[in-house]
Amino acid sequence: MSSVVDSPVIATARRAREAAAELAPLPRAVRDRALLAIADALEARADEIVTANAEDVERARAAGTAAGIIDRLTLTPQRVAAIASDVRDVVALPDPVGEVVRGSTLPNGLELRQVRVPLGVVGIIYEARPNVTVDAAALCLKSGNAVLLRGSSSAYSSNTAIVRVLRDAVVSAGVPADAVQLVPGESRESVRELMTARGLVDVLIPRGGASLIRTVVNESTVPVIETGVGNCHVYVDESADLQTAVRILVNSKAQRPSVCNSAETVLVHAAVAERFLPLALGALAEAGVTVHGDAAWCKAGEQAGVAVTEATDEDWAAEYLSLDIAAAVVDDLDAAVAHIRQWTSGHTEAIVARDTGAVRRFVARMDSAAVMVNASTRFTDGGQFGFGAEIGISTQKLHARGPMGLPELTSTTYVVTGDGHTRE
Repeated sequence: MSSVVDSPVIATARRAREAAAELAPLPRAVRDRALLAIADALEARADEIVTANAEDVERARAAGTAAGIIDRLTLTPQRVAAIASDVRDVVALPDPVGEVVRGSTLPNGLELRQVRVPLGVVGIIYEARPNVTVDAAALCLKSGNAVLLRGSSSAYSSNTAIVRVLRDAVVSAGVPADAVQLVPGESRESVRELMTARGLVDVLIPRGGASLIRTVVNESTVPVIETGVGNCHVYVDESADLQTAVRILVNSKAQRPSVCNSAETVLVHAAVAERFLPLALGALAEAGVTVHGDAAWCKAGEQAGVAVTEATDEDWAAEYLSLDIAAAVVDDLDAAVAHIRQWTSGHTEAIVARDTGAVRRFVARMDSAAVMVNASTRFTDGGQFGFGAEIGISTQKLHARGPMGLPELTSTTYVVTGDGHTRE
């Protein structure tokens, strides 16, 4: 009688499941002790991590990787110290595990409590940012979850070194080493095995570009929390203070263009377009932003001496993640809403308006994780919301939506306490 031997990925997932069962009942003090041990170990072994990272950086340069990606890949002793500091910040966050979401005494005397519990085994699939390895591990451990980390092959040496440090640290604090594991392998097949390890992995969270997220969502049999893709809009209403609108637009687009909460499209009410477009074009040009505009924006660009590229449907759908923005003039608020609902990724939309009625109508008709009123789209962020940290920004509707802090890395259990109760 032959026995089936698990692949390395499945064996890793089984170990994670066993570790999750040991981790879940541990008190906060033990989990926090493990996080503090991680922070100390990162600083003590920074040279080891930076040396491994240099191998990844050298390979990336040899492959002609873009400078921006290499910068996100690179770790220095200073960056490692900053990551360690972030871990200590997680320690200070409230513990979600055991929180009573709601509770009551039923008419029959049963005591009912809905209590937060860990999800179990959380798989993170992400691209070439080795700091995510630590961030994800810290948030998962704080919320009582075992974590399976599958970074990109471009950061394999870095991630291997980091996970080795993390595992040594958590063991020293009394937490099972297999609560933190790097998914073995660098091939596409190892990712596919993780995505189909239903029953061993409780949830997958992809972090990265649109292609990565789409692949994980479409091919996984494990439940997925969809995060990150941001085709965010700024709508300038006819009632807007135009100087305020320009500041919000430029900040939304140019403050940090390579992130998911940067604005990718601006829509302007026709009643203020003649006054607003020249102001916006000048400010965007000064910030180095290229406008991909409709006919009205192209005409305004000619008059202002600012080059505007003619927009296509690809521009309305684009998550540029660069100093580019799509731009259109719309007849009214309803037309803005219709455009956004057609093209949005469900991340963040903003309205700039002084008319409270227009604000109410806009907010009520949006179907996105966050809606900003007279504020930049860049505020959709766990830290900015006061959550302390986030695992990602969910653009779906089930379980979690918006910035995912520690509570979103938990599920709930109903605890029902009786005194010999039986049902008639």
